[in-house]
Formats: sequence, structure tokens, C-alpha cells
Amino acid sequence: MSVSFEVSPGGTGRSATECDARRVGMARRVAAARLRFCGLEGLVDDATLIVSELVTNAILHSGGHQVTFSMALRDDWLRICVHDEMPGGPSVRTADGDAERGRGLFLVASIAEARGGEWGTDHAGATTWCRLAVPEGLR
Repeated sequence: MSVSFEVSPGGTGRSATECDARRVGMARRVAAARLRFCGLEGLVDDATLIVSELVTNAILHSGGHQVTFSMALRDDWLRICVHDEMPGGPSVRTADGDAERGRGLFLVASIAEARGGEWGTDHAGATTWCRLAVPEGLR
């Protein structure tokens, strides 16, 4: 399953427009619906949080005009990918205690680790991905 959408032009590190913020919610809803359709209700919360964080990062930090998010179930793994138009990989930041930003990739890494998976970027950095193990009871 793959979904592409246009995002508002802007520089990296900008705030999301109202329209772009709705795109993040749409991506979460599509991911949740697809997981439920596949009988993977037990992955919905973690996977939708990952989708939300990766899509938000692509919108805010890529400076591109299009974002594509995809999910695939293969060999007992759920793979989530978010592709933007700009090369250059993301970095995990350490947010100050009061900071409202800077925890997204830390959350992605923590969830992936807790689910027996991993996350990373392609060699160019335009695609950020996460792999979650599908629990045996859901296979």
C-alpha cells in the first residue's frame, strides 16, 4: 500500500500549514484502516505513531513538494517507509526537557526496538523506514 500527497512548499524547519497537518492525520487513518483490514489491530497504535512522526518530519524538514508513505507486510515484518523529495538523512536529537519538538525519531527508534525491529534511511536519506516484527499471534 502506498499513498502520495502534495505538501505546501517551504523551507526546512518550518511549521506545518493547516492543510499539511491534516495530511498527517490522513496518513494515520489510512495506516490504521489498512492494519485493521489485515487483522493487525495489535500494531495499530505503534505503527500509526511511527507514521505520524515520519510523515511530520518529511513535511517539516525536507523542503520538498511531495511525500509518499507506504506500508508492506513481508516475512513477519511490517515495513513502514516515508519518502520525500530531498536527500539528506534525519538525525535523532536530544530534546530539552521543556522542548515541544525533537523527540520524534527517538520515539520511532524506541518503538522499533521494543517491537524487535529497527529503523533507518536509504543511502541518499530521502526515504526513512521502520521495520516492526509482527507478533506470532497476529501472523
